[in-house]
Amino acid sequence: MAITAKQVKELRDSSGVGMMDAKKALTATDGDMEAAIDWLRTKGLSKAAKKSGRTAAEGLVGVAVEGGVGVAIEVNSETDFVSKNAEFQDMVRAFTTAALGVDDLDGLNAAAIEGGTVSDVLTNKIATIGENMNLRRMAKLSGDIVVSYVHNSVADGLGQIGVLVALKGGNEDIAKQIAMHVAATNPSSLSEADLDPAMVEREKNVLTEQARESGKPENIIENMIKGRMRKFYEEVTLVNQKFVIDPDLTVAKAAAAQGAEVTGFVRFGVGDGIEKKVEDFAAEVAKTMGG
Repeated sequence: MAITAKQVKELRDSSGVGMMDAKKALTATDGDMEAAIDWLRTKGLSKAAKKSGRTAAEGLVGVAVEGGVGVAIEVNSETDFVSKNAEFQDMVRAFTTAALGVDDLDGLNAAAIEGGTVSDVLTNKIATIGENMNLRRMAKLSGDIVVSYVHNSVADGLGQIGVLVALKGGNEDIAKQIAMHVAATNPSSLSEADLDPAMVEREKNVLTEQARESGKPENIIENMIKGRMRKFYEEVTLVNQKFVIDPDLTVAKAAAAQGAEVTGFVRFGVGDGIEKKVEDFAAEVAKTMGG
C-alpha cells in the first residue's frame, strides 16, 4: 500500500526516528502504526525516542568556510564526554560540510548525507551512542572575506565556541583578529541598529531610574542617560567595542585602518541559553532515605 506523508510524520513524532526510518517501518508493516513501532524497536531505533526528554546542553560547534561563504552549526549532547568521541566529531564535521550547501536549519535536516538525511543520521547516532542529541541551530554568512575561528578546539573546525566574521574589503589577518575578539567579548549585535529594541528599552529604563536616584534636575538626568547609553552601546555592539588587540581603537576603526568594514558576525557557544539541570547528589540521597 502507498504510505502517506501524514503517516510518516505521525510515526516520526511518536517514535523520534528519522523520516527514512519511519517510511521503511511503515512500508515493512503495510502502514500499521503499532506494528511499525514494534519494527523500529526490533531494529533498535526506537531507543532514540526514550532519550528525547533528556537535557542536551553539551556538544560541539562546527564551523566551515568555502570561498566567501561561512557556516556555523551547534550539535548538542547530554555529556561533555560525547564531544570527545571521534564518532560524534565526525558526525558534526559532516553536518557542517552539508550546511555549506543549504540555506537554513530545515534545509540542513533534510540534506542528503551518508545514504540518508542529516536528521536520519542524527537519530541513528542517538541510538548507537546512547545519548540524546540535538541539531540545535545553524547560521550562514557571506562577504568579500569570511573567516572562522574556534576557541577551545577539539579538532579542526570543531570546539566549544565557533565564530564567523565577514568583511567588505580588508584582509584575512584583520578578519581573524576580529573573530578572536568576538570569541572573547561575545557582543550582542553588530551595531546599534541591530540591537533588540526591547533590550535597549529595558536598559534605558534601568539607567533612567538610576539617574533619577541622584536627585539632579531633569535636563542633567537626560544628559546622564545619553552618556550611559553611549557606554552601553560601546559594551554590547561589536563595531563600537574597544578592540582587544588595541584598546585605543574601536573594532570599526581597527577594521577601517586595514581598508575593511565589518558586515556581519556569528558567535555560537555550546549550550548558550540552555538551562542545565544541576544534580544535587546529597539531596537526592537524603530524599531516597526519607531525610
